Amino acid sequence: MSDFKKKVLDEVVMVLKKELASLEKALGDSSAAATDPGSKAEGKYDTRSLEMSYLAAGQARQAEALVGQIEILQRFQVVDFEMSDAVALGALLELDQEGEWNWYFLLPTGGGIELEVEDCQITTLTPESPLYEQLDGKRIGESIGKAGMVSELR
Repeated sequence: MSDFKKKVLDEVVMVLKKELASLEKALGDSSAAATDPGSKAEGKYDTRSLEMSYLAAGQARQAEALVGQIEILQRFQVVDFEMSDAVALGALLELDQEGEWNWYFLLPTGGGIELEVEDCQITTLTPESPLYEQLDGKRIGESIGKAGMVSELR
């Protein structure tokens, strides 16, 4: 794997780890609020404690999902692509979108992350993304309709 792709993948994992740390703090706060004696219901319509417990449960599910994403990306093996290869999972590619050049990194999880690595703006895409679906299997120079044309592949 190229050093650049490894660096980009490491940055994506770091973004997810920061998101997880923030979520875990929020989870701790909402869990504490749900069980705090001071949040005891003051009447039959006071549902603050119940609402906080629902919030904590949702945050716990999100944290669990993030842990899974991080584990997947830490195990993910990216290979280098030749310019003659078809776009596939693990590709880092440049897309000409009506004269605007954008870089995308196709990953199994962690989609929608925008980051800058060595002065290169990169957005991650996952198989659930409509743009990923349009790019999958394309080759350099092939048009993908209004979405653009693949101009470089790594």
